[in-house]
Amino acid sequence: MDINQIDIQTIVSKVMASLNENPKTQTSPATEVPKRAKVAVLTQKEKIEIKEFEIPEINDDEVLVKVEGCGVCGTDVHEYKNDPFNLIPVVLGHEGTGTIVKIGKNIKHDIMSQPLNVGDKIVTSVTITKEDTFSKMHPEKANLSDHMEVYGLLPDDAYRFNGWFGEYIILRKDSSIFKVNDMSLKERLLIEPAAVTIHAVERAKTTGLLKFNSMVLVQGCGPIGLMLLSVLRTMGIENILAVDGDEQRLQMAKRLGAKYTFNFKEFNNFEVMLGAIHKTTNGGVDFAFQCTGVPSAASSIYKMVRRGGGLCEVGFFVDNGDATINPHFDLCQKEITVVGSWVYTFADYATTLDFIRRAKGIGLPIETLVTHEFGLEALNEAMQVNMRLEGIKVAFVNK
Repeated sequence: MDINQIDIQTIVSKVMASLNENPKTQTSPATEVPKRAKVAVLTQKEKIEIKEFEIPEINDDEVLVKVEGCGVCGTDVHEYKNDPFNLIPVVLGHEGTGTIVKIGKNIKHDIMSQPLNVGDKIVTSVTITKEDTFSKMHPEKANLSDHMEVYGLLPDDAYRFNGWFGEYIILRKDSSIFKVNDMSLKERLLIEPAAVTIHAVERAKTTGLLKFNSMVLVQGCGPIGLMLLSVLRTMGIENILAVDGDEQRLQMAKRLGAKYTFNFKEFNNFEVMLGAIHKTTNGGVDFAFQCTGVPSAASSIYKMVRRGGGLCEVGFFVDNGDATINPHFDLCQKEITVVGSWVYTFADYATTLDFIRRAKGIGLPIETLVTHEFGLEALNEAMQVNMRLEGIKVAFVNK
């Protein structure tokens, strides 16, 4: 047939139509999805077992993700040690990231309207399992909904692949997905804990007490405290004090921008350290973030805040007991403004992605917060390392 006799426009139209067709499920040609895969199941307190299950077929509203890694959170450790949420057996892991390998035909884009396809790198935020009156009335406070759920803290069911501690995870209908193709694996592993700190800073900003020249104290230099310190630096706050009992973590605080560090183990008692802080700050800090889960720390931080200052309580994501304050001296006489912080919202995640990029842009070494990496079979060891407070951010990485 003569080439001139071919209807080029018809051929182009047919090709474009085939490209626009939506198959029931889009599957990666480069990634062969196995029929079965492994997950790390917490079967009893302080015992994770590796189990293998058949991967269910996803429906039109679901996404199958090949897990690349997941940070180990303090909440994971609390569940591992004590099962406070009564979830056992459970696949933990909520600081995860991975690559889409199958995607239902109804999933067109992520929560920020970016197109989603097989091969995209993603993370997930909170999911509201069903609408309720509170969420309708206060969509900006969806984190306070009674129907909020997070992958890695879901009850065991027929899906099996409910947490990021595994080779694959199935994301269900109405999941909040964010595409993050431009970020390294370590950066992606830090997005979830960074979102916790972004939300805390947003709560603190409502007090009107965070300014360029504010004296700001961060108590507790674990992953959350150090990440929060990094957020403050990207905001241009320079007068940052860090308090912890681990010199390695305090040195990291300096690398991330802390001007002053206080190792409470080097002082004879709290009053001596408090005197040193008051001397450095001329009477107390303008604002403080309490990032530990220790009740005594939650009580003592009020003493470090000046009159008219503010405080954000970040550290208690599980019930670690009561903290005692004196309302007269700690609150009323000083007129301290106190806010609490709980998890994060979808909007906080969007802000977090910009924070990660900004931190990288100004040379903050936030990737160095990931100090330990373990394979799936070594997750019990990863938990023990975290419990011993070795390193900073412990992570599971599929190798």
